[in-house]
Amino acid sequence: MPLRCAITADLSLLRSRLHAFALSSGFSGERANDLIIAINEAAANILEHGTGSGVLTARRDAHGIWVEIVEPGGTLTADHLPPSDPPASAVRGFGLWIIRRLCDVVTVDHPDGHPRLRVHMSDTT
Repeated sequence: MPLRCAITADLSLLRSRLHAFALSSGFSGERANDLIIAINEAAANILEHGTGSGVLTARRDAHGIWVEIVEPGGTLTADHLPPSDPPASAVRGFGLWIIRRLCDVVTVDHPDGHPRLRVHMSDTT
């Protein structure tokens, strides 16, 4: 059964619900923590740079977990995904880079005109 929850300023609730979902889906504690780091970054970006709210949906597949985050009214595009590592002098802009480093697949599209970040993390490293 998929997990669905609102993204609000209470990121601790989001983290605990997603962590429980990952563990119940067969993720190791370390792999679940990696997923939490990636998704917390995405949710924090919505709070800091976006509209301040969104919806997260997580689903288990045969190889891991897909997480979709939709932010109605947001401005995220595929152009925001960094093509390479940030320069050594960078002091910001590491959130999407961290997400790309931790997850196996990271995409941005716009179904229904709203930005959707989709990430997949396999259940094995």
